[in-house]
Amino acid sequence: MRDNAGLTERDLTPAPASVDAVREAGLFAITVPREYGGHGANLPTLVRVAVELGQGCPSTAWVFSLSSAAKLMTGAVQTGRARDAYFADPHCVVCASGVIGGHGETVPGGLSLTGKWRMASGCEVATWAFLVTPIVRDGAPAGGAGVLVPVADLTVERSWDAAGLGGTGSHTLVADGVFVEDAFVALPPPGATMPQPPARLTIGAVLAHLAPMLGAAKGAHQVVEELLRGDKAPFQTTYRRMADSPLARLWFAEATRLVDAAVERSIRVAELLDRTGDVPPMPSLDRSTLRMELVTAAQECRAALGKLLDLHGASGFQHANPLQRFWRDVEVGTRYAGLNPFITAEDHSRLLLTDEPPVSMAL
Repeated sequence: MRDNAGLTERDLTPAPASVDAVREAGLFAITVPREYGGHGANLPTLVRVAVELGQGCPSTAWVFSLSSAAKLMTGAVQTGRARDAYFADPHCVVCASGVIGGHGETVPGGLSLTGKWRMASGCEVATWAFLVTPIVRDGAPAGGAGVLVPVADLTVERSWDAAGLGGTGSHTLVADGVFVEDAFVALPPPGATMPQPPARLTIGAVLAHLAPMLGAAKGAHQVVEELLRGDKAPFQTTYRRMADSPLARLWFAEATRLVDAAVERSIRVAELLDRTGDVPPMPSLDRSTLRMELVTAAQECRAALGKLLDLHGASGFQHANPLQRFWRDVEVGTRYAGLNPFITAEDHSRLLLTDEPPVSMAL
């Protein structure tokens, strides 16, 4: 994955060799139930593996993590034929998008899906797409649904070209009257209200986006550690080696502490979510506390990268140096909407000190 990280970014999609390596290691099946040939791993295991993969190629790790989370979370609500089809190939990639630009119209036996769904990470290497869509029944809005669609039934519009995580291939999926039969539609009964999603789903999704960025921070740390253990000296100083400088050692120790704290903080959240389960529903303040923990971990990653870049100097920004790619990936990935620091802090202050409801619909 590390060897193909540049190719992945250039082509705006995970390199085939990297996808094959993850598949051959059995990792795309990590959260697939054992009865379907998977490993049946839990959320903490998903996070730990994504952290490891992120040290090689954050973009490929991002696709792995989101695919694994989709299998863990959406697979739990699939039944019957849809579940069997979803897990028929435990080693396939699943993409997902909740960035809605289309709708599903009810037709006999299912839905007719039309429109665009943006930011479907890994869609060019995926077999299945899980899409959130508004429903239209008899010409009127009728709530929303989650639908499973074979990617082969959709068209990929290559729209993703970002400063970081370019290799995630987070392009746009396009449907033009695609029929989705009822078995593959998670649709509430007419008139029913959607319950609050379990914390393991909403907070777990944030974790799945954050974990590869923790790995990217560790990857950047490795690059700078190799530099410090070598013979390079700080420019225009009397030091013979970087590590001879007490403050360089302190800077590196502080960066190390920040990266380690971010990883440990995130794994604690994953373990708590796995331990508490979905019943009874987690109170909003507890959910907000976990979101604050993950936002803090994201901020720790960015702070660590700042120190590591200071230590490495301007040469770390050369295109051939992986440090600059780790930095760009972290800067983009830790700004995923679920890690929005000011909305998360606003929600937390409301829940701590007022009776006002949170403003985030994802809490």
